[in-house]
Amino acid sequence: MRNRFDEQLSLLNRELIQMGALCEEVIALAAKALTTGDVPLAAKVAPIDSEIDDMERSIETLALNLLLQQQPVARDLRQVSAALKMITDMERIGDQAADIAEIITFLDGRTGGECADIQSMAEATIKMVTESVDAFVNKDTALADTVIKHDDIVDEYFLKVKSSLIKLIAEKPDDGEYALDLLMIAKYFERIGDHAVNIAEWVEFSVTGVHKGESEI
Repeated sequence: MRNRFDEQLSLLNRELIQMGALCEEVIALAAKALTTGDVPLAAKVAPIDSEIDDMERSIETLALNLLLQQQPVARDLRQVSAALKMITDMERIGDQAADIAEIITFLDGRTGGECADIQSMAEATIKMVTESVDAFVNKDTALADTVIKHDDIVDEYFLKVKSSLIKLIAEKPDDGEYALDLLMIAKYFERIGDHAVNIAEWVEFSVTGVHKGESEI
């Protein structure tokens, strides 16, 4: 019975790692499409987002079967419970990368180049997602904590982006729609950062049994 559970848990972890890799890929694609104004590249995001959606359903089924059939306790239960939470955040990361890609198609080939901070914000967000997945793979609570703290940097970038776009609208009123599109993209990157924080917090929970101020279980 234990061997069967270990096999299923190992499969669950492999699936999560694969889903995390797809999240990294989809954000990197969206960020590159923004940097280059490459609409065909942006169009490659949606199919990967669909693949992420499929993986969420597959992992959810696997995790629920583990809970119902094996009735895990203690650390095993935490790992399965954390997986169910993490896939929700990963799926939303995919959705938001797809939202960014969709907006890029409306920019008529323009890039985010007139707002340098949005590029830095994208890079910081990608780093958070990559490290949150790495923290899960290696059960690295120190790295997970780094991701959580890094969110402040992304939030600061968002404020800088908002400020520079307000200035752009004041100086070039005809670019108002373009500026608002970039602001929406920045907001999606900020949300992706928030989901990376959630993933990192669930990594900590799966290892330590403690989740953001709650008592140990």
